[in-house]
Amino acid sequence: MVKALREAAPIHLESKRVRVSSKRQITIPQKFAEQLDIKDEVEIVLRGTELIIRPVREQGDGFADLILEDLVEQGLTGKELVQAFKAIQDRVRPAIEKMIDEAAKIARNHKSGDDPTAELFADVEEG
Repeated sequence: MVKALREAAPIHLESKRVRVSSKRQITIPQKFAEQLDIKDEVEIVLRGTELIIRPVREQGDGFADLILEDLVEQGLTGKELVQAFKAIQDRVRPAIEKMIDEAAKIARNHKSGDDPTAELFADVEEG
């Protein structure tokens, strides 16, 4: 299966060395920016010892279909549907970032030997 995926969508790697300014700024090569259609913002992700820089896609969070399905089930249509979708979409990223921050806090405070799920499921165990 992995071989089939690689053959179906080969990954083209291209690299370029760029300088980092004294303010830790870099310039994205024009060719790369144009190929990725980078506009005003990029997302930077730290993965191990690598920085991943990717374009910000306003509707690219993967929840759009779930949000729309829920709103349609609520009976929304037309402009009302569009407005509700935009309002919820604007709250998705902050909610995910909050969950990531909370998980990081729990991980920092975790002591060896503790049950790592105790704090996560405390409200379920109490009820």
